[in-house]
Amino acid sequence: MAKGKFKGKPTGQRTFSSKEELEAGTSADRPKTFSKKKQEVSNRREDSIEEESDEEVEKTKHKGTAGLIEIDNPNLVKPKSIKAKDVDVDRTTDLSRREREELEKQRARAHYMRLQEEGKTEQARKDLDRLTLIRRQREEAAKKREEEKAAKEERKAEARK
Repeated sequence: MAKGKFKGKPTGQRTFSSKEELEAGTSADRPKTFSKKKQEVSNRREDSIEEESDEEVEKTKHKGTAGLIEIDNPNLVKPKSIKAKDVDVDRTTDLSRREREELEKQRARAHYMRLQEEGKTEQARKDLDRLTLIRRQREEAAKKREEEKAAKEERKAEARK
């Protein structure tokens, strides 16, 4: 049957549920009163069919040289799920090249910042020299302003007399 909200064209090909879909209860036109007992029976039938198909899969022939050579392609192997109790916590994982490079960059940056704070890098020395020069200039400017202010007050005091 046409699936979805809208009907197909009247000339369109219609699809019907197969016997397996009806037994499994996966067809779109399943009655709403489908009992759980029928579903359990169909599940049992599917389990027995799967067991038979597993035995058949092991007996299948490999194409080409796949049967002769064992391949360790990680893309072909499905990852096995590991239970939490079976996980080895002590095992160290190898980092990829990108992860290693990223860690090295972070460590180098932290080391450089530590040296920068201690004033041991060339840039830090230049910055400190610049800061001392600015401090001297500001101190001299402050002294000059103080002297001018004192001189101005003296002039006012003399003008009043």
